[in-house]
Amino acid sequence: MPQAKLTVTLPEETWMYSLSKAHPDATFRVVATLAGEGTGVALVELVTADPVPVVTDIERQDDADIALLWKHDDEALLQIETADPLLLAPVWQAGVPLRTPFEIRDGRTTWETTTTDERLSAFGEALADLDVEFDVEYVRGVESGPADTLLTDRQLEVLRAAADHGYYERPRTATLTEVAESLGVSKATASDVLQRAEGKIIDWFLGEYAVEGH
Repeated sequence: MPQAKLTVTLPEETWMYSLSKAHPDATFRVVATLAGEGTGVALVELVTADPVPVVTDIERQDDADIALLWKHDDEALLQIETADPLLLAPVWQAGVPLRTPFEIRDGRTTWETTTTDERLSAFGEALADLDVEFDVEYVRGVESGPADTLLTDRQLEVLRAAADHGYYERPRTATLTEVAESLGVSKATASDVLQRAEGKIIDWFLGEYAVEGH
């Protein structure tokens, strides 16, 4: 089964392209997507120095409805529904599962998927049919195991940063605040991502290697 990674340039006619180009320092982290009949819904984490101007610009879009779920400092969680989900149309058309979260920044995004040869081929054709520009970072065969999909890219990134900075050393040589600063995120975000990653690792280890009673 092939695994592919693509760097995609958003179609210029999409409002997300214009929005991300207008706010090049903002990161739109798409946590989940849902295809509806003629609409698309996405749960998006917005990370930027000041989310308010970005949220205001989204609210001005004629073909997008936004619900601000929460906002704290440099982060906001948005539910966005659009009647013109051109960006994700080839994904839904080909029926390929995208690895989430994926980030949109300055008009570009990176998609990863593990699917069948047939669906991957249909995905490439759908992107070409809609004139979506993309670069193939790699296509490789994988034999999937439980560890392959244990952590998301984001969880792995934060976990590696914590380890590299000495957060897990005894005694610690870096605080959680320092780890967060190295990643450009808030302490609360770093803590949440680390806790989720550590929880998955513990559950996996106990399920795979721990012997009952030991």
